[in-house]
Parts: sequence; structure tokens; C-alpha cells
Amino acid sequence: MEVQDRLDEKLIYPFINATLNVLKTMAFTEAHAEIPYLKSEKTAKGDVSGVIGLTGDLNGTLSVSFPEKSILAIVSNMFAEEMTEVDEEIRDAVGEITNMISGQARQELEDADVSLDSAIPTVISGKGHTIKHITNYPIAAVTFTIDSGEFEFGNGTEFTIEVCLEES
Repeated sequence: MEVQDRLDEKLIYPFINATLNVLKTMAFTEAHAEIPYLKSEKTAKGDVSGVIGLTGDLNGTLSVSFPEKSILAIVSNMFAEEMTEVDEEIRDAVGEITNMISGQARQELEDADVSLDSAIPTVISGKGHTIKHITNYPIAAVTFTIDSGEFEFGNGTEFTIEVCLEES
């Protein structure tokens, strides 16, 4: 099978839509998606990442990577209390956010006749950690900027999702 060299928009946009919806409904946080791009390096764009495997009509992974400032703002809004450090509660929230994004995206893909199942998310934390996607296909990445809401952590707060899918 040949490696694709472009973004398949019909596959990436359900993940963008799900990300925007999950942040708005669960964390009361407005996010804004930038233009999707192909990512080649394995270093995460954040300090804590949720990674979930996907199988079915396609195989691959979804990752959601948050810099510390961003995840603290998001989870503070989610829990309606100020969070000040990346601890087990924050890591659990990252896993749950990743799971919800996966579920909503898979539902939208199901409506387009693409069936996917997911594994249990894994959470990786630490500055400069890497994410190994399970396919040889290019990684589609999207950076999101957020409005921090009640718990303001400064301008330029952002996070990144990565989607890497190949045909089964």
C-alpha cells in the first residue's frame, strides 16, 4: 500500500468538529481550529497527551496534546475550580477528553459509512515526550487556540490534535 501524501479532509474534519464540541460542552471553552497540516516529527506539541488506538475500516491513532497552561485552563473550566499543576486528576481528564473526542468523531464517521472502534486511551506526560502513531501514513495535525474562559491563563493558549489513519 502506498503512503498517502495529503490530508484526507473527510477523515480529519470529524475530529476537528468533535474537538470543538467536546471543549464547548464539557469544558465550557471556546476553541478555534487552525488549518490542518502534515506533521513529520514525533515530539508532542504539549506536556500531556492522550493517545487512543482506532481499528475497523481504517487503522490508526488519535492524539490530543496539551501544553500545561492550556490543560490547566480547560480542566479548571471543566471542574469550576482553579487547577494549578498537572497531577493525576489532570491526566485522567486528558484521557476522558481524548475518549470523548474519539467517540464523537467515530459517530460522525459512522454517518459517512466509516466504521471505527477505539481502545482505551493512554496518557503520556512530560516535557518533550514523543508519540508513536501505529501506521506509516502521514500524521494530520490541527492546532487549536482557546479562549480560557473564567480561569485565564494568558493569551495564545493552544493545543494540538493528531490523526493518523490508514486503510485496513
